[in-house]
Amino acid sequence: SNLLCNSVCLCGQYEYILVEKRGENQDVGYIQLNRPKALNALCDGLMLELGKALDAFEADGTVGAIVLTGSDRAFAAGADIKEMQNRTFQECYAGNFLAHWNRVSTIRKPVIAAVNGFALGGGCELAMMCDIIFAGEKAQFGQPEILLGTIPGAGGTQRLTRAVGKSLAMEMVLTGDRITAQEAKQSGLVSKICPVDQLVSEAIKCGEKIAANSKIVSAMAKEAVNAAYELTLAEGNRLEKRLFHSTFATEDRKEGMTAFVEKRKANFKDQ
Repeated sequence: SNLLCNSVCLCGQYEYILVEKRGENQDVGYIQLNRPKALNALCDGLMLELGKALDAFEADGTVGAIVLTGSDRAFAAGADIKEMQNRTFQECYAGNFLAHWNRVSTIRKPVIAAVNGFALGGGCELAMMCDIIFAGEKAQFGQPEILLGTIPGAGGTQRLTRAVGKSLAMEMVLTGDRITAQEAKQSGLVSKICPVDQLVSEAIKCGEKIAANSKIVSAMAKEAVNAAYELTLAEGNRLEKRLFHSTFATEDRKEGMTAFVEKRKANFKDQ
């Protein structure tokens, strides 16, 4: 019953995903990939719906963080190969195939991937587009594209390398071998391992912690951390300094520091 009071279903308009608001204050957006028979293979329709749901949560002022998950058996077992099988180079190039997959990584609100079971190929790439990855104990990560005669096309050679380093990334991309949740944690791909049945609630809990802070300052913090992957250290530090100074233009920064000095809980207004 606790789960029922703490979730509001918004799933009417979606075929491939379940969308709700979760958390005690309904401030965590929840998206569950829902193609169980296909192990959540990421077909075009699913990715378009995911983009739509993310856009809706982005525009919703009450949502402070988003959790993205699949089933216990599979987060997502890859892209939908049946859709790809007969594509030509000309079609891929002219239509910039897979370009819209990037939506997850451009959203400004923090996104937590809760990965149980398989995160393979496009599923692994989708998890890596999120800001934080929590893994269930039985999760497996892999980039098996090489076994199909192709290479990762949605960040698998780039985000994976930045997360785990060159040697392991090369091994995974060139052999198609999977790594366990424990190996993923060891290599820095995920930040937490949870029992399978507690994974989603742990991710929601993390989302609630994030949502309790100022949304505008959280967006600045996320922008600053993401910039570390794009900029030199000097430029990154300069951007951080500018964003840090920018927080002094917000009411929330004033409230946060005043509450600290007055030894009370801050009441952030996202202003």
